[in-house]
Amino acid sequence: MTSGNEKLPAGPAPAAVNLAEKFARFSDHWSPKIVGELNGQMVKLAKFRGAFEWHHHAQEDEMFLVHRGSFRMEFRDRAVTLRAGEFLIVPRGVEHRPVADEEVEVVLFEPASTLNTGNVTSERTRATLDRL
Repeated sequence: MTSGNEKLPAGPAPAAVNLAEKFARFSDHWSPKIVGELNGQMVKLAKFRGAFEWHHHAQEDEMFLVHRGSFRMEFRDRAVTLRAGEFLIVPRGVEHRPVADEEVEVVLFEPASTLNTGNVTSERTRATLDRL
């Protein structure tokens, strides 16, 4: 139990992240950029266009939040369309493939250990991500 009078550790004050400004800093597709970290999770920004590889993540859930545009998350038995302001959580182990007919901007929330192509290695695999 604390009295409420304890001093918090000194450190830099948090700064707001402007998503539009961050998305404007890159144009490549399928190459997530790290914009924040919390509790072992990464906050990443990515632009999608076209179809990604079918894959799954054995140990990690993923959350996809659409900032601008729309895309569909394909599963082997159905597809879910996501529009700006909507999000979807893909549970670990579920095979999926994002598909964007037009460019879409997506915020990803996932554990730091998550590889973008999951159980698949391809030319789109990004083992090291840029930070914005």
